[in-house]
Amino acid sequence: MTAISAAPVPSIPPHSLLVFLLQVAVLLLLATALGQLAARFGMPAIVGELLAGVIVGPSLLSRAWPSLADWLLPKDPNQLHLLDAVGQLGVILLVGLTGMELKFDLVRRRGSTAVRVSLAGLLLPLALGVGVGFLLPDSFIPGGTSTTVFSLFLGVAMCVTAIPVIAKTLIDMNLLHRDVGQLTLAAGVFDDVVGWFLLSIVSAMATAGLTTGTVTTALLYPVLVVAAAWLVGRPLVKWVLRAANRSQSPTATVAVTTLIVLFGAAATQAMHLEAVFGAFVCGVLIGTSGELDKQKLVPLRTTVLAFLAPVFFATAGIRMDLTALTRPTVLATACAVLTVAILGKFVGAYIGAKMSGLGRWEALALGAGMNCRGVIEVIVAMVGLKLGVLGPETYTIIILVAIVTSLMAPPILRIAMARVDENSEAEMGLSGPRDLTPSPSASV
Repeated sequence: MTAISAAPVPSIPPHSLLVFLLQVAVLLLLATALGQLAARFGMPAIVGELLAGVIVGPSLLSRAWPSLADWLLPKDPNQLHLLDAVGQLGVILLVGLTGMELKFDLVRRRGSTAVRVSLAGLLLPLALGVGVGFLLPDSFIPGGTSTTVFSLFLGVAMCVTAIPVIAKTLIDMNLLHRDVGQLTLAAGVFDDVVGWFLLSIVSAMATAGLTTGTVTTALLYPVLVVAAAWLVGRPLVKWVLRAANRSQSPTATVAVTTLIVLFGAAATQAMHLEAVFGAFVCGVLIGTSGELDKQKLVPLRTTVLAFLAPVFFATAGIRMDLTALTRPTVLATACAVLTVAILGKFVGAYIGAKMSGLGRWEALALGAGMNCRGVIEVIVAMVGLKLGVLGPETYTIIILVAIVTSLMAPPILRIAMARVDENSEAEMGLSGPRDLTPSPSASV
């Protein structure tokens, strides 16, 4: 029998490769420059990185120089998929790093206070977001998308908190050592875990549809993933990291860590959950293993935070169309969603803080910190756009919420913390052992 050789897979056409390389280079150049500029003015770097995408996207370049925009960002799906692949790799590793940096000992030390603040700051904006989703005109809901799924997704987007932005803000303002700062981080950790869990559930509903079977599966699969990760993945991760630590070079630790995150992301993607959920769970396993040498992860963090993450946020900015805000209906909706997002977090965190016996200024500071959406909400918005749950207008509105809430945090925190006496924090029972080590991933 004569063997039939497989036809060779064609390589990337030279022109497509040229465009891809220039896309990455231009976005990285703009994202880095504008991110540094934003940081110099006391804003989160993500604001500048998103603006890089806005500049080359439909909001600006497509209108100012259409021929250049069409050449740099052609409508060919295959060309766009190349750029998307880089962005997806970046966000998966970024979420993995975020999971590694979560400090669950903070939640244990702050106990019921952190849980109360987190739950109140999570449930109220979630409920308000779902309510707003049902009230929005049908024109904001993409065709074929269930109103229920859309509303649930909007609720999840409203309730998340961005630990990296909070941590960076607290570090920059020298508030990380304060008890209110530590409590904000502890509540944010709880928010993060619940937020990723909810995102995976709603994403599964969006993919499989709303039937009794798919809803049950959407609720059950994330629980099974977490259980399997804890019972099987945790000892396996400890063993693999311990083996990698035998090498003096960081290469083995970086490779093993990256592989764990990528395999975890692939596993949840195969289960029709979001890849970022698997990356987050694996990041938590790595961070809580007790075997991670964080110094050896410096090369990976540098690569992700200086290259892959800025490109991802720039690609997220490309999908924004700020010209949609010139339409009165879209602008009014954006203002309404932004107001609900801000009030939901502030009022929720404030209620949780007051239930724990904290003063009004401590409660206001917690609300300001928990109000940061930043990185996490951008990721949620990208997931919604990819799944077809969000249209261009709602996607743009959610990204605006992420930017505005992140910009609001520093000035409000500064005002509130100036009125909080450090001695009174101890009297309220907030004091305890502190971990003052800044999070390396907080720079995003």
